[in-house]
Amino acid sequence: MENILGLVALACGLIVGLGALGASIGIALMGGKYLEASARQPELMNELQTKMFILAGLIDAAFLIGVAIALLFAFAKPFSI
Repeated sequence: MENILGLVALACGLIVGLGALGASIGIALMGGKYLEASARQPELMNELQTKMFILAGLIDAAFLIGVAIALLFAFAKPFSI
């Protein structure tokens, strides 16, 4: 039983850690592309900024869903017998 709980803790750490890594890389790439696009066409900056913030929210939402799943595994113990 202790081995299973240790593996659940390891899985929760991986879910949160890799989710944070993926979200930060995704937002960084998106922010860089936004700066490139706004430098090329400054007249579209407002439209691009709106779309960038919507996408940033969706990327963060995917990360927060992973955190919620990790918290479910950590505290609800769905695999306990």
